[in-house]
Amino acid sequence: MEEIDKVVINFDEGQLFLLNICLGFLMFGVSLDLHLKDFRQVAKTPKPVFVGLTSQLILLPLFTLLIIFITNPPFTIQLGMLMVASCPGGNISNYMVHRAKGNTALSITMTSIVTIAAVIITPLSFALWTRVLETPPELARTISVDFVAMVSIIIQLIIIPLSLGMLLNRYYPKITSRIIKPIKIFSILLLIGIIVFALAGNTRIIQNHLDHVFLLVLVHNGLAYALGYFFAKFNKLDQKDARAIAIETGIQNSGLGLILIFNYFAGLGGMALVAAWWGVWDLISGFFLSSIWARSSSKVLKPLDSKI
Repeated sequence: MEEIDKVVINFDEGQLFLLNICLGFLMFGVSLDLHLKDFRQVAKTPKPVFVGLTSQLILLPLFTLLIIFITNPPFTIQLGMLMVASCPGGNISNYMVHRAKGNTALSITMTSIVTIAAVIITPLSFALWTRVLETPPELARTISVDFVAMVSIIIQLIIIPLSLGMLLNRYYPKITSRIIKPIKIFSILLLIGIIVFALAGNTRIIQNHLDHVFLLVLVHNGLAYALGYFFAKFNKLDQKDARAIAIETGIQNSGLGLILIFNYFAGLGGMALVAAWWGVWDLISGFFLSSIWARSSSKVLKPLDSKI
C-alpha cells in the first residue's frame, strides 16, 4: 500500500458540523435559480438534456476508470477521482456557462436534475464504480459504503436546502431577486473557504502529498471538459449546447464529495486531496475556459453587428 493511502486528514465533529452547514447554504444559493419550469424543459428538448446527462452520469465515471487504469495512482486517489466523478455538477456551472455564451437554460436543467437525483445517484454510482477497483484488504472496511446513511446526509445537505430555496423563489420572488446576487458571490467565497478550512490543520500533509494529485486533477478535469464537448458534437448538437455540456461535465460538486469523505471514509488523505484540489482547480479552469469561449463569441458577433 502506498504511503498516501495511510494518510488521514484530521477533522473533528465540530468542524464537520460547520462544513455541513456551509454546504447546505451553498445548495440553498443554487436553488434560488431553480424553477419547476426548468424540469419541463426536458419534455420540450429532450435530446440535449439526455446527451448531457449521459456525458456527466455515465461517460465521466467510465472515463475516470480509464484514466485510473492508465495512470494507476495510489488507491485512495483512485477513490477520490471516482467520488468527484459520482457527484452532481458544481454550484457555479450555470454562471460559467452563461459567461461562455453557452445554453444557460440547458445548464440549469441539467443542474436541477442531477442535483436532486444525487440523493440516489451519488452513493449508487460510487458504490458501483469502486467495485471495479482492487481494494487493499486493510482498507476494505474503511471504504464500505453505507448506502442508507449516505442517502440520509445527502437529503439533509441537498434536498432540504433546495426545497427551501425553491419555495422562497416561488412565493417571494422579490426577496429572491434582491438576495440572489450577493448569495451567489458569497457562495463562491464560501466554497473556497470550505476547502481551505477543511485542510487548514493539515498543511504538512498537503506539502508532502499534493504532488500526487496536482497534475492528475488537471488532466482529469481537462479531459472531462473535452469529453462533454466532443460527445455533444458527436451527437450533432450546436455550439451553445456543446459548451453547456462540456462545463456541466467538467465542473463537479467537489464540496459535497469532500464532506462525504469526512463523514464516511475517515478523511482518507488521497480522497480528500483530490476533492479539495478539484474544487479549487475547476474554479480556475472554468473561468479560463468560459473566458476563451466568451471572446471567441464576441469576435464572431462583432462583424455581424456592424453589417446590421
